[in-house]
Amino acid sequence: VTGMLHMGHALNDAIQDTCIRRARMQGYQARWILGTDHAGIATQTKVDKKLAEEGISRLEIGREKFIDACWDWREDYGSTIVKQIAGMGCSCDYDDEKFTMSPEYANAVRKVFCDWYHDGLIYKGRRIVNWCPSCTTAIADDEAEYVDEKGHLWYLRYPLSEPVDGMEYVVVATTRPETMLGDTAVAVHPADERYQHLIGKTCIVPVLNKEVPIVADEYVDREFGTGVVKITPAHDPNDFEVGLRHDLPRICVMNDDGTMNEKTGRFAGMDRLEARKEIVKQLDEEGYLVEIEDITHAVGCHERCHAPIEPMIKLQWFVKMDELAKPAIKVYEDQE
Repeated sequence: VTGMLHMGHALNDAIQDTCIRRARMQGYQARWILGTDHAGIATQTKVDKKLAEEGISRLEIGREKFIDACWDWREDYGSTIVKQIAGMGCSCDYDDEKFTMSPEYANAVRKVFCDWYHDGLIYKGRRIVNWCPSCTTAIADDEAEYVDEKGHLWYLRYPLSEPVDGMEYVVVATTRPETMLGDTAVAVHPADERYQHLIGKTCIVPVLNKEVPIVADEYVDREFGTGVVKITPAHDPNDFEVGLRHDLPRICVMNDDGTMNEKTGRFAGMDRLEARKEIVKQLDEEGYLVEIEDITHAVGCHERCHAPIEPMIKLQWFVKMDELAKPAIKVYEDQE
């Protein structure tokens, strides 16, 4: 019910109508129950925009009134879509329409959810997700779009805890200096001869003055930047995997709304982009900023609200697909 019917809906419903009519011609008692979906974030962003035009914020009115606003939206657009589907000639059962926010439907979903939980098919875990600070929710990989934008690559000096063979520091390159407040290691490629003597040593994260290990991991691209990368397991999916391999702490330094949290000292409460400017300024003043390179890189955005997304570790529900998929896999194998 995100809006008026478009080509995607029309194509989808035409295919369904073809399948259901063919089934009837084959002699099956086929019933196509009409169902509409509140579409979660897609509808939320639409309702958000409508409320904003009226000078209202969903955060101000609270959950219950926002749900009421979603119902109002459904009344306006849900019926429009149904009429359009009927206008296409789709052979649905229009007398038994279902909607995902209807109480009986929601209760059925809760029951299945609880059944799956007790059967061990769903569980909670802390994993890296695409987090939208604007909508304050996790979004799926296919809801993230990447847009090429002009940005910067900051080269930063990380001092070694003790000089090694005359080397006093390493230089790391990053597009997100604000995440250095969550650094728990620096990594080099195990076959990179330039840094073999540093593996197992430690260095100091500027601003924080925190000692972290230098680890060897094949994830590191020797050709990118200086071949030395900062590892922030709580704010990068690749760093998260490196962290698992090397048993590194995971330190989240941001709140759900994209501001820096209490673990970031004087930067707490700042928007992450504002904190970036302040951190770069401090790095420059203290002599840790080596170079700023202008680049064009892909920036992840939420396809619905178009706000930049932030990889973050969150406690989320997950489904054990290997278990749930077994019946489907068996059917497929039996057909072979």
